[in-house]
Amino acid sequence: MSDSESGLIDVGRISAAYGIKGWLKVQSFTQPADNLFAYQPWWLKTPHGVKQVEIDASRPQGKGYVVHIKGVDDRDLASRYAGQVIAIERAQLPALDSGDYYWHQLQGLRVISRHQGQSWDLGRVANLLETGANDVLVVAPDAESLDQRERLVPYVPEQYVLSVNLVSGIIEVDWDPDF
Repeated sequence: MSDSESGLIDVGRISAAYGIKGWLKVQSFTQPADNLFAYQPWWLKTPHGVKQVEIDASRPQGKGYVVHIKGVDDRDLASRYAGQVIAIERAQLPALDSGDYYWHQLQGLRVISRHQGQSWDLGRVANLLETGANDVLVVAPDAESLDQRERLVPYVPEQYVLSVNLVSGIIEVDWDPDF
């Protein structure tokens, strides 16, 4: 079952065991990072499927965060969770204002460039990058795209991103296909 079919969305990752009492270091994929703790339960993507866990404590630690999973009380048991992706149910995400999108909503959408009166199929959004100034669409080529080049398109609405249509699955951009 794929993530889109299961309704799960990735929000973080367990990086390593921390200390001797079963705590774990976590990396958040949310903005701001501490939003990760607003969601319960967590679903961990294990090599054997998904497993629901309950976080009974969390705190900032250095530049990141540590958590304690209920019932995991020693380092050896905690270390088994290292590397596992943290997911939540998609329905837990708050609604956004019109014109705002979660990254997972943009991934997989077809990107059509409307540049200088012509149209080009650039491929599909494979990922997004956070650069500080603005996010960037990583557009991967596929069988229907103009060519087999990956493109990086700044996600700047009204300048480069003309429209996003989740229903049709298309993002229209004004991007020179030679760039």
